Amino acid sequence: MIVSGSNSQVLATRLAESTGRSLARVDFDRFPDGELHASVPDVDADEAVVVASTTDSDAHLELLQLQDALREAGVAEITTVLPYLGYARQDRAFEPGDPVSVRAVARAVATGTDRVVTVNPHEPAVVEEFPVPATAVDAAGRLAEPLPEDLSEPLFLAPDAGATGLAETVRDAYGRGGVDAFEKTRHSSTEVTVEPRDADVAGRDVVLVDDIVATGSTMSESVGVLTDRDADRVFVTCVHPMLANNAVLKLAGAGVEAIYGTDTVERAVSEVSVAPAIADAL
Repeated sequence: MIVSGSNSQVLATRLAESTGRSLARVDFDRFPDGELHASVPDVDADEAVVVASTTDSDAHLELLQLQDALREAGVAEITTVLPYLGYARQDRAFEPGDPVSVRAVARAVATGTDRVVTVNPHEPAVVEEFPVPATAVDAAGRLAEPLPEDLSEPLFLAPDAGATGLAETVRDAYGRGGVDAFEKTRHSSTEVTVEPRDADVAGRDVVLVDDIVATGSTMSESVGVLTDRDADRVFVTCVHPMLANNAVLKLAGAGVEAIYGTDTVERAVSEVSVAPAIADAL
């Protein structure tokens, strides 16, 4: 049985189709005082898979309610799929007195599940924070599918060295092209500068690859650098297209040809599904 969080209904449906499992009815409500109420009527299964991207704090609480509803109904084995794991970037105490937020989240999620599967967390090591078995699925290769077949001397470019592996994965799935990375310096939670490396981008199609695009500020700055260096078309690909506030407008204004993401976060740019990769991990 597949049980969907409110933010992952499309992906949950696709996962049910990929695995041949039934899709449970789930009801979502909110009390007048603002409290959430997520329920799973008519549970008749010994095993369930909860699919819920925790894109905000409400989604975290909703997930805990779904897990508890299944336990209350007598489900013996629960697997929790976190297509997008919120708070994963808060993976250490940045200042004295700070929490390690992803650890707190992982502990809470683990209380209601027997196993966790997540997709391309910002730092793969965060799966070690779960007190239950946890697996990180790499779905970055899916981002090659919507790219045009006629890319000219494509360069798959990561916005920083840490994302180079993602760029290589997308390049390998596409079948040809070079790989490089920007050098990024974060000055604060909102101020980041990027400096290009030595890759020649003039006249080439460039595919920017990252795990997540949140506000689009750093990515649009990267696009501006590429434009200054006479790149041809620039595409943005990411596993998790958060695209908060006016991120799409920023990228469009910077001259991006197209944005492609997966359905870990369900947006208009979610061109490909991670359902097959998750199905293989279940």
